[in-house]
Amino acid sequence: MAKRLRDTNLDSKAAREKLKARGDPYYRNIDRGVHLGYRKGTRGAAWVMRTYDGRNYLVRSIGQPDDLLDADGANVLTFWQAVDKARSLIAQRVDQPKPAYTVGAALDDYLTHAKERQKSFRDTQITVETMIRPTFGAIEIAKLTKRDISDWHNKLAATPRRLRTKKGKEQKYATGEMSDVVKRQRKSTANRVLTVLKAALNLAFRDEHVTDDKAWRRVESFEDVDTARIRYLSVAEAQRLINASATDFRKLVQAALQTGCRYGELCRLRVNDFNAAAETLAIYVSKTGQPRHINLTDEGVEFFRSLTVGREGAALMLTKADGSAWRESHQSRPMVEACKQAKISPPVKFHELRHTWASLSVMNEMPLMVVAKNLGHVDTRMVEKHYGHLAPSYVRDAIKAGAPRFALVGETNVQAIG
Repeated sequence: MAKRLRDTNLDSKAAREKLKARGDPYYRNIDRGVHLGYRKGTRGAAWVMRTYDGRNYLVRSIGQPDDLLDADGANVLTFWQAVDKARSLIAQRVDQPKPAYTVGAALDDYLTHAKERQKSFRDTQITVETMIRPTFGAIEIAKLTKRDISDWHNKLAATPRRLRTKKGKEQKYATGEMSDVVKRQRKSTANRVLTVLKAALNLAFRDEHVTDDKAWRRVESFEDVDTARIRYLSVAEAQRLINASATDFRKLVQAALQTGCRYGELCRLRVNDFNAAAETLAIYVSKTGQPRHINLTDEGVEFFRSLTVGREGAALMLTKADGSAWRESHQSRPMVEACKQAKISPPVKFHELRHTWASLSVMNEMPLMVVAKNLGHVDTRMVEKHYGHLAPSYVRDAIKAGAPRFALVGETNVQAIG
């Protein structure tokens, strides 16, 4: 007998009631290449079954959920009745060979899984579609080898950085010889992509689509390639960048420099997220999923007061000149232009304004725990890794005080005779 499935999002009316209405169903894997889905729309809900034919997913409705009506086991189904019906429909096709479970199917399942759990889902999706699926999508997982993955991992590390390319055009890459720093960065990127592939394959292994995980478990990441982030602006450079930015983008730049917030966090800010009395800025949706309150300097309080005074509380705090919202990647071109006008070389990306706030704060002797709290980290590990080298150090002070000194001389102090 098949084991009784549990799903905290789908197996009760109360749990399903909390789910948001949307176009894509909420899926639960129930068999190899088979998912039970709960489609919740604004006008009602339905149980659907999704199957994989080796190339595409096929979706069909199998009944109504017992959200409003009592289950009858035929048309109105509980979660477990829907699971049994989906399995029954699959059992009726036992005479047909099951399609091979490919890496592409595993990536689809992983993206479905990640969409509900990752704040940075879009980054994961881009990584999958641009760097993993083109190579492995059509390969059956059972036939995947360690050599396949290792060769791909090494090739990623040796491939120059991708450049922005118009849709439909051949992908462009950076040119020129890669320096040691760039090589280390490319290896670090290859490691991050490998992590996504392994996560998808591990999910397939846990869901019993494959019985052996040695092929990818034995592939090792490049070592010692994740170095501390050291790119940040000086105060003078930050001031030049502010002055060189377009009027609407200037507000976004200043907000980042005053808070250390991520671009997405700033785009979601509402006027009532600023508390003038408490001198704080509330971040309710973040990459980590944990809300936080950012404490502001006097300068920061005055800046956010200027953005919010007299405005409706529910309004977006930071918008473009035409009143529209800042969306994904909208900051890229204005940032390039501002760096060019401000003569900042090499140019920085918008995210490095977050590093600037953190780096300058640490150098001004702000305690690492305070920096971590404002950035939204649960402890100081990330701050110590990326910015700790900038902090006044007991070890450095002790060495300056106690290490031996030797009288420095010129090239030689030997006197010639005669």
